[in-house]
Parts: sequence; C-alpha cells; structure tokens
Amino acid sequence: MDPDNRRRYFVVGSVILEIVTPVFRQRLEKDYKGKGLGCLQDFINSKPVIHILFHLRHTNIKCCVDSTNCRNRRKLPLNYSQWDLLYTENPGPPKHHCHCLYTTNNVKLDDLDISLASLILLNCCNLTPNEETLIKELREFKNNYLSHNTKGAITEKEYQTLWNDLMTYVLQLDPSKQDDFIRIQNRPLDDSLCNKYFVCLLDIHKKLEEISDKLESSTAEILTAMNINNGQSNMELLTKLEEILHYVRWQSSKEKTDRHGIKQQHLIQQYKLGQSIFTLHHQTVLPSAVYDDLVGYVTDIVMMDDGRLVVCLPDQDRLLICNTDGSQVDSIDVQGKPWCVTAVNNSTLAVILYDGEFIEMFDINNKLKLKSISLLPMWWWGGITTINNKLVVGDVNRLLIIDHQTGEVVQTIQTGCCPDRLHGSGDRIFYYDYYYNNNNNLYWYSYTDDRHHTLTLSSPPWRMTTLQDGSLYVMCRDGSVQHVSSDGKQYKTVKNLQSTSLYGVIHYNLKQKKLVTIQNKHVTVFNEI
Repeated sequence: MDPDNRRRYFVVGSVILEIVTPVFRQRLEKDYKGKGLGCLQDFINSKPVIHILFHLRHTNIKCCVDSTNCRNRRKLPLNYSQWDLLYTENPGPPKHHCHCLYTTNNVKLDDLDISLASLILLNCCNLTPNEETLIKELREFKNNYLSHNTKGAITEKEYQTLWNDLMTYVLQLDPSKQDDFIRIQNRPLDDSLCNKYFVCLLDIHKKLEEISDKLESSTAEILTAMNINNGQSNMELLTKLEEILHYVRWQSSKEKTDRHGIKQQHLIQQYKLGQSIFTLHHQTVLPSAVYDDLVGYVTDIVMMDDGRLVVCLPDQDRLLICNTDGSQVDSIDVQGKPWCVTAVNNSTLAVILYDGEFIEMFDINNKLKLKSISLLPMWWWGGITTINNKLVVGDVNRLLIIDHQTGEVVQTIQTGCCPDRLHGSGDRIFYYDYYYNNNNNLYWYSYTDDRHHTLTLSSPPWRMTTLQDGSLYVMCRDGSVQHVSSDGKQYKTVKNLQSTSLYGVIHYNLKQKKLVTIQNKHVTVFNEI
C-alpha cells in the first residue's frame, strides 16, 4: 500500500476520532447540563430519552408508558451493540416489550463513539438548524470516507476534495480547533495507531448484523427447501445453522469499547512488569580485532528484520555486519566514525558520525553509500531514530523530524533540553537530557496529545528499546534494566538482565522476536518466550 495514501487516511481518521468525536461529546454534555442533569447516565435514563432511543432500536411496538408518542420506524439506526452499551433488560411479563423493562447502564461520555454521539444529538437534544446540519454532514462524511473504507487508504485526489469540507464543518461547530487541525495534518504516519483507528472506524457491528440477517434469511430458505422428515442429517444441519447464527450474533455484541470505540481486548498480551520475557539463546565474545576493551568501543547496534546485526565501530571507521552468533558477514567502510545507527527499512541504514554534520545513508546489501543529508547545526551526540518512516535527530533544545527521501526538515519539536539517545516507538519519541545526564528522568514526546512526558527512574537512563506490547526496556547507567509500562507510568527492575557494565547497548527486533545486548565485549542474544 502507498504509505502516503495510508497517511492521508490516518490524518482524516485522526480528525474524526480526536477532534470531531470530542466536539460531539462536549455538545451533548452542554445539552444535558443545560437541562439540570448531572451526568450522561441521568440523561440516558430520563423517560423522554429512553423512549426515543427504544424506538430507534425496536419496531412495531406500543409502549405501556406514553404510547401516544411511540413511533414505528422502518429503519433502525441504533444497532444491537449501541443499545446494549446503554441499557440492560430486566425480566418482565411474558410478551411484554416496553422501555420500562430496561435499566440504564453506567455509561459515560467517553464510551460514546461518533456514530452513537451523533445519533443521540440528532434525536434527543436541542440543536440549532446549523448545528443539526453540520452534525449530519460530519456523520455522513465518516460513513462515506471511513466506515466502508476497507483499504485504509485515501488517494491524493480524494484528499484534496474532502479536506476543506472536513475543516469547514468542524470549525463551524468549534472554531477553537484550528490548531488541532494543523497539528494532525502535519503528523507522521503511526502504523500501530492507524491500525487501531482503522478497526474503530470500520462499521463492523453493522456488517455483522447484515451477516446475521442474511443467515436468518438463508436458514429459512434452506428449511423451506428441505423435505423435513425429522431425519438425522436434517437435524444435524439445522443444529449447525443455529450454531453459526448464534456465533455471529454473539460476535456483534460481545465487545465493549473504550473512548474511541477501540476493542479493549488487545490482540497482544500486555507483559507483567519485570516478568521473565526472554530466554538466553546464546552468548558470544567479540573478536579482539573488533573489540580491544576500550570503554564505549561499540557505540550502537541495530538488528535488521532478517536477523543480521549492524554494529557501529567508530575507532575502526566502519560498520560491522554480522550474524547473531557473532560470525562476521561483512563490513562497510565509513568516511568518519559511525556513532549512532537506525534502520530505515529492510536494507537501508541511517548513520550519524562522531563530531559530524551529516546523516549518512547506506544500503547494507550492496555496501553502497546512498546519500548524505546535511544538517547545520546538528547535535550529533544525541543519536538518531526513526518514527513513521521519518528520521529523528536531536538538536539543542529540539527534535528534528526529517524526510530521508528529500533531506528536508518537515517538523521541529521543542524540548527545552538537549535530547540524547533517541528512540522512536509508535507515536512517541523517547530521550534523556544530555546536559543533566545525572538525573533519573526518562522523557518522551507524544504525537497523540502533542505533549512531553516524564518518568523518574531509579538511575539515569542510557539506552532503551520497545517490546511488542509497547512497553520498554531501559538500560540505566548503574547497569540495571528497567521495564517501563506501555503508558509510561510505572516501571520495575528486570532481574535477569542486570550487568556491571556502565555503557551497554540494547535492541529488540519485533519480526525476529529477539533481544540483543552488548556489554563490554559480550554479545548476548535472547529469544522471546
């Protein structure tokens, strides 16, 4: 898939989920608070609202309460999962079906996605004609461009036609969102967050209901066509059809959703902090030709997706390419001292040189230098990383986001310190402060909320790498490795990875599911359990 088309989808989806949905929730809150109700649950529980919503889900029904206001709708815009999120049915008299049988769940504003929030706004709230029109337009916009967009991509031509409309609709509802539009429009692609948004924005529940309805119809047709004589084979077929139908219905309503409508049940299990995640694969010693016991001789390492290691050897002016067992495959001579390295793709590396003014890019398969990217001035010590197909380097009091194809700085992020030993992961850029490297603070910038965050560790951080669940291993200056939670709020020491080395290197590769460390002259490779 064209990464630019995917990024455009990500930008539009981010606007819908991070701007439009909160605006809808705020407008809903304004409405029910204006009616003297303290929370959403009270509003949903009020008789006029539950009556309206009941008939948005159920048809051909006369309520025992206020039957004169019952409305029979041919289409039911409230689906099963939305109704089950709001209400729970209590036992009642046989054949009695009325909203009086339902109890309101403990539902909060953050539980409402854009579809449900807009449905409640349009049917249960006091809107101006202009607000009603804009909410309908934005709801339709989401349906047209995202709900049925199974490719997760938007072409440049389509983007040019839809972007101005999207901005116009939103800013008419809330003019204060101008800066949010600029921030989101300039954000790089975050694949993991884009995947979550893709799941959220697809109208999965509607599709499941369509499948369920189709199965019900098909079941009836099959049973009519069958010459049922209570034969065993027919009964087995009937049982199987009922099992399938039950499964589809169960799938359509079993998942509760979080604030963006994203499934709470993660496909990747979250690690328990400090638990034993890796088992030793092997350990080897770098040959004397590579390592002569100088502190910090190996300054950086990266594992490629094919399992090869690329090691920075600044005192030898070269990059060592070797297998995980330490056997040498090849090397690339560098005109300067390679200090920090990051993988751009399966075959391309970006390297910062010691006391250099350039980012050097190499093809490790052909051992070719592809280009030099000049950055003046540049804080070369701070390191280099990648995030969303862009390079990131540290400079004095800022981070520079660079398009490696054009060499242009596409974004500057102020930090208030000299960011050192950068590490990009998901939508976050981690670093510590070079000038105050004796403090214990781990910092990171998050694209999601456009803020810098801090976690104070037990020792000054030195190197870091991200595991598959989004948590981090942070190698500290006291030789310890701290396991930091994916939300960056907690950490715990990893006992089986401690070292007496002051300057170690650590790196995890998701595709290989291997962790590699270099401490002194020892290369240790771990397999994920």
